[in-house]
Amino acid sequence: MQSKINTDNRTHEIVDKLRLELRRGALPLAVLAQLREEHYGYSLRKHLNTKGLEIDEGTLYPLVRRLEKQGLLSSEWRQDEKRKKRFYRITELGEEVLVLLVGKWQTLNESINGILGKERK
Repeated sequence: MQSKINTDNRTHEIVDKLRLELRRGALPLAVLAQLREEHYGYSLRKHLNTKGLEIDEGTLYPLVRRLEKQGLLSSEWRQDEKRKKRFYRITELGEEVLVLLVGKWQTLNESINGILGKERK
């Protein structure tokens, strides 16, 4: 019985780590797509969360800073509801990159779905 529990725990640990890797690769795509509409950090997190993609601040803010550094996002500090907030929006370059990434994502999904379909038969 003990070895079954250990195997189950190990399986879940491995799946959790691999799930995080899959997720990490998809986050830039999701953030770029969501920032076709302007958001500040908290509203971006909230919108992604409502669409089923939870992301914590420790992941989101370094990601948007990196995307901004690459020229894919622009940001602007503004006063909103008595507080200064940094608003983010996708740039023209970001839009071009997003279109290409979506195509790559769809191709990858089709390939994976094809592989999974063959394995199920």
